[in-house]
Amino acid sequence: MKINTMKYPIFAFCFFLLTSCEEPQPTPEPNKPDAELKADAGSYQNVIPKQTTSLSAAASTGSSDKTFGWKVLSKPFLSQVQFDQANKESYSFIPDIVGYYEIELTVSDKGKTSTDKMIVKAEYTEPIVLDKAITTDTRLFDRFIDIGKADYIVTKDIPVSAVLDIDRGVHLSFERDKGMSIEEAGAITATGSDEQRIRFVGKEAKKGSWAGIKLFSASTTNTLIYVDVEQGGGKVAFTNTKAGLALFGNNKAQLAIEHCRFFHNDGFGMYVQNGSILRKFTDNAFLGQTEAGILIDAYNATQLDSKSHFTGGNGRDVVEISSSDIKGTQNVVWSAFADKTPYRLLGNMLVETGWTLQPGVVVEAARDALISINRTGYLSAKGTETRKVVFTGISRNTSSWRGLIFYSASGENQMVYTEIIGGGSSAVVSGQRSALTVYGKGARLNVQNSKIDQSDGHGIMTTSDAELNTDATQSNTFSKIAQKNYHQL
Repeated sequence: MKINTMKYPIFAFCFFLLTSCEEPQPTPEPNKPDAELKADAGSYQNVIPKQTTSLSAAASTGSSDKTFGWKVLSKPFLSQVQFDQANKESYSFIPDIVGYYEIELTVSDKGKTSTDKMIVKAEYTEPIVLDKAITTDTRLFDRFIDIGKADYIVTKDIPVSAVLDIDRGVHLSFERDKGMSIEEAGAITATGSDEQRIRFVGKEAKKGSWAGIKLFSASTTNTLIYVDVEQGGGKVAFTNTKAGLALFGNNKAQLAIEHCRFFHNDGFGMYVQNGSILRKFTDNAFLGQTEAGILIDAYNATQLDSKSHFTGGNGRDVVEISSSDIKGTQNVVWSAFADKTPYRLLGNMLVETGWTLQPGVVVEAARDALISINRTGYLSAKGTETRKVVFTGISRNTSSWRGLIFYSASGENQMVYTEIIGGGSSAVVSGQRSALTVYGKGARLNVQNSKIDQSDGHGIMTTSDAELNTDATQSNTFSKIAQKNYHQL
């Protein structure tokens, strides 16, 4: 068929050809919805303290407009970690001490929030070996979360002539016969907590496997709080005395000790030499020593508190008092222990200041020991009907100690609701034996409601110029007295 080209304009024909050759246009896709909002703080991390630790929220989902916030929910007690401007997808911080750091991530998006938590565990990988003298101020840090792991292995005797500061949770393990001495120029501050105690132990878990701690320092900063001393006393600290911890009086060593425990030491748990100073002694426990829990002088015994425990598997469940004097200008008070531990005098005791015994105190005297109340001192032993103050020998069934003698003219001398058992073992004065003696011009004593028992001499003896309450023979009871209940020289 013949086309009539005059019927169509040329531009229309070309437009027809062009449009008929175009490719089909794709249909636009609708906008995809944002992913569900979900915070992801990352996985649990094991890190080294004092090294930078990176946190990332990159795995979190939501829109591109989401915002971030990091915070510390919990951290070790002494940690100083703070999160500042932690509002980015990635954040870094430095765990400053050993322990667990619980971190929370919050992701916010268009009025909604999502949170996630993660844990950073910070501890070291190896203990440190201590094999050199400490001559500059030193701080020992906890290295492991597990309290059973040694943070420091002590392979040599360590003299300390600077300030040694020990953090809570630190565990020092001593090799055989090794020990630590705090010298005159040194000081020790070991402050733990009930949950993170500081431990001095033997590497070999055996009684007496390491030497122990010797304290010569008179520093007023010497302090042990929540500290355990275990398996020490393997070497003699002084003369024939072994102890987990020993304070030396010639140097006026001094210490404050609170909430400490002494376990399975060969010898004594603690030895306080006459002349040392106990600044404070609170709620300490002594269990499983070879000897007694503590050996202490008569004056420092006033610091022992009633809540401390000295009974529990020790060779002798007593507080042993070395042969020593009670001197000074202040009244000295001995407390009765809640666990009923007695005080045991290892020798004679001279009292030259006020000595007060609380109800329930028990004083045991060694063979032929004598308690002398001198002119400048006095004794106030005032018990109750149910909690008497007791003076006895180590063996309560025989006369084994010499007794008490009062030279003091103080009106404070009194013995009320007391028991004096087993005195009069040997002569006190003028070849005479007596459980209780008031001697010399002006010497005074008021003794009432007391029991004097098992004397190999007299019950009470006085000189004619001494003063004894007139009803002494009527207001007290006497039994098993070998000579007279009352005798005047």
